[in-house]
Amino acid sequence: MKYLYTLLVLFSAFSLSGCSKDVLKRYDDRIVGTWRVADVKRYGIGGSLSRLPFNGGTFNFNPDGTLTYLSEENVRYEGRWDIDKIIREDNTVHRLKISAVDFSTQEILSEYYDDMNFLGTNRFNASINLTYNTYVTQFRR
Repeated sequence: MKYLYTLLVLFSAFSLSGCSKDVLKRYDDRIVGTWRVADVKRYGIGGSLSRLPFNGGTFNFNPDGTLTYLSEENVRYEGRWDIDKIIREDNTVHRLKISAVDFSTQEILSEYYDDMNFLGTNRFNASINLTYNTYVTQFRR
């Protein structure tokens, strides 16, 4: 029995040493860095991707909650981001809020993602749930 326990401990140590430590980090820490919008998918009836404020471009999320966003048209926006953690019955939901301003034109872009999930070190999805459709934005490093 002692031999089996030793093998189990060694196997666990080797398994954890090969994995990314990002899964142990808080979402607020994992999002810090540069991310691009790789794709946006629409599920459901109606709606248009063109109505979404962030359907392309690149984000730089800073640790202090500030961000810069560079649109596909190379327009620079500055703003803030925040992640809320909500515990619902048996699962945890992370909500991402983004707002940014183009100070030359005073245009404001903002989005409230109802749920976000990291799919690894270099990918996460954020979804917007509306009455008849859902938009899923895929972010990549």
